[in-house]
Amino acid sequence: MKFLNRMYANKFIRYSFIVLVLLFAIEGFILTASFFAIKLHLFNDPGAVDYNDRYFQDIQKTELLSKNDTCNNPISSVFEFYQQLNILNSYFPYNAIKLHSCFLEHKDVNLSQRMFQAIQLELIDSTEFINDLKNGNVALGSRIASDKNAFSWMNILEWEDFKIAVAKDSLIIDSVSRATRVEPRLIVSVLLGEQMRLFNSSRETYKKVINPLKILSVESKFSLGVTGIKEETAKRTERFIKDTSSVFYLGKEFEHLLDFSTQDTANERFSRLVNYKNHYYSYMYAALIIRQIRQQWLDAGYDISNRPEILATLFNLGYAVSIPKPNPSVGGSRIIVHDKMYTFGSLAYQFYYSGELNQLFPYKINYW
Repeated sequence: MKFLNRMYANKFIRYSFIVLVLLFAIEGFILTASFFAIKLHLFNDPGAVDYNDRYFQDIQKTELLSKNDTCNNPISSVFEFYQQLNILNSYFPYNAIKLHSCFLEHKDVNLSQRMFQAIQLELIDSTEFINDLKNGNVALGSRIASDKNAFSWMNILEWEDFKIAVAKDSLIIDSVSRATRVEPRLIVSVLLGEQMRLFNSSRETYKKVINPLKILSVESKFSLGVTGIKEETAKRTERFIKDTSSVFYLGKEFEHLLDFSTQDTANERFSRLVNYKNHYYSYMYAALIIRQIRQQWLDAGYDISNRPEILATLFNLGYAVSIPKPNPSVGGSRIIVHDKMYTFGSLAYQFYYSGELNQLFPYKINYW
């Protein structure tokens, strides 16, 4: 005791001890506050309605009118699509070639028109392009066409890294797709939003790990895995696939896709989602969430099967926000990509209809 008293009498030791105690107290407070903030969802991005939501609504209304038009002629639709391609080729030949290549593969003019609308929305502020479309003008040799992608974020290094990284998981994504009957391209659409957010918000990790190794970023804190599944969301997904009374119930064939092999479900859930070598369960949870939300809306009388932007938005915002209604908004978490703001839903929309990675993840008509 005397030894301790002599030590405490030393000012340097006494003040060092007090500082150390204060540091531990502050750290304890931060950890406790963070724990409750996570549990109360205070760190969650409440999301935002996309800036272009009105245009998304107009596109959907136009498509519905086209479907209900008994005079709609497939031949004239194909002719109109080729006219649009010709105009696009004088601005962005890369995208024109990509859209044409996809059309020759899937031969669905309605899908091709949606793909073109995605580019048109991206170029909505290009007065010259929009006027040429309205007037059917084609500049023959009078304009210098861009050698870039019309979708500006697809011209950056992060996109090139993502393409290489996701290609490594193509077989796993296909496997999950077959088990859930969710189109592989749709799974990649929600993966893209999460990865682009991480690539641009965790710059040091991206520079030191993601970029050199060309791998996907695996989250292990607030969200889990490559698709950013929150623990509470994962628990709900597991419960809904077995709960026959849930509006998200999918049927008996899906009930055992998330069965656990141990009694320690919390640890097994964490391990399966943050597995750095195998992302199977990250994609499985994501695919099931997409399918559950789609089923809920379908049963309520609203078919969003061909609305990747809405499915991605609801995937990002969670089950609680999934309330079927006639005119859902596009949005979700705000993602800054090289100083430009996107929403989760809009990024998913642009990728899905871009035609990019079509060889690995082709369009599958009526896949549901």
